[in-house]
Amino acid sequence: MPMAMIGRTIVFLLNFFYINGGFFGLIRNIMQDKKAATYLSFVGFTDTRMELDINIKYGNAMYYPALSIMACKAAYNNAAYNQALIEGQWKMEFLGYKDYWNDFLGRADTQVVMFRDKSVDHDTIVVCFRGTQPFNSEDWCSDVDLSWYEFPHIGKVHSGFLKALGMQNNAGWAQQVDHDSAHPPRRAPLAYYDIRDTLRYLLQQNPEAKFIVTGHSLGGALAILFPGILFYHDEELLLERMEGVYTFGQPRVGDEAFGQYMEENFRKNRIEYYRYVYCNDMVPRIPSDGLFKHFGTCVYYNSQYQASIVEEEPYKNYLSIWGSIDMRRNAIYELIRSFIMLTKYGADYKEGWPLFFIRLFGLMIPGIPAHCAQDYVNSTRLGSLRHLHLHPFHHKKNRS
Repeated sequence: MPMAMIGRTIVFLLNFFYINGGFFGLIRNIMQDKKAATYLSFVGFTDTRMELDINIKYGNAMYYPALSIMACKAAYNNAAYNQALIEGQWKMEFLGYKDYWNDFLGRADTQVVMFRDKSVDHDTIVVCFRGTQPFNSEDWCSDVDLSWYEFPHIGKVHSGFLKALGMQNNAGWAQQVDHDSAHPPRRAPLAYYDIRDTLRYLLQQNPEAKFIVTGHSLGGALAILFPGILFYHDEELLLERMEGVYTFGQPRVGDEAFGQYMEENFRKNRIEYYRYVYCNDMVPRIPSDGLFKHFGTCVYYNSQYQASIVEEEPYKNYLSIWGSIDMRRNAIYELIRSFIMLTKYGADYKEGWPLFFIRLFGLMIPGIPAHCAQDYVNSTRLGSLRHLHLHPFHHKKNRS
């Protein structure tokens, strides 16, 4: 596929300039297997930060969001990278990085990383769905499949996302996997069912363990639909132990009825759901606000990284005449801002050449640079949300 070839070429060239250690070491690293721990994806090159923010500790209001966005960023890279990062840098337990099957595409193209943040005072399992790889045509097939699947008495949901999550070709969302009806035969497990069973096992080992679900872009859509299927199947153990869902740059996933169904069940099960949107990110503004509707708490950051809790992000549809003017003005500001981030905030906020060229491209098509992980990481670290006192951090057992 031309798209995949272009993507591989760009990633190869980025690795050529990124990895060093002498001429022969450079050549050796360039020719390494793309599964090596030092091999970065295209998205990985837009923000190469690895360390967690040392100022945001467990118990802080921003702990889960800050940990989540870093996991979302890491998930775009391969399994070896994620394992080295989680075990080496973060000192947490790596539980796995898996490729999951899509019955409708006939291949494994959904990726999920799971890890555990455990200490004497908490045990949190993180489930992170990977977002869209820019040059992966199968990911785009999931994104642009605007057909819908209707759950009786619940609502209509984006079919492409459900297929990526693990909907069965002939059995839909049956309680268990139908292994006999898979054509072609599955060469990998289905995401929802395998993650559900893994969580059941892990949670049964420790009655104090909790878990959160997160994702960026397409990964955010899968992250919010995962508890939706748990509600549908009435998975009591998992719903009791789920702390929250944190999505970043998430597109719309269902109609108004589905949104009401989700909000009712989040309240019933005392699960927190926060949908983070940075400035003019185009993805949360699609599909257009017609059949598909957002729900939940929207945490919106402007280009100054100032946060507010809103019902819907400004210019809720990407193709807004007034919005296009404001988006272009912001695109110019963000390009200029990229030159001063290092001076103003330090080395952790330096922007590399890949992101610079994306910001240049954003002058023509605004909203694309704002979707990059860089600004979402910056938002959790520099944003004013921690001062709003609207994002409480507490365990489910302590909730009223």
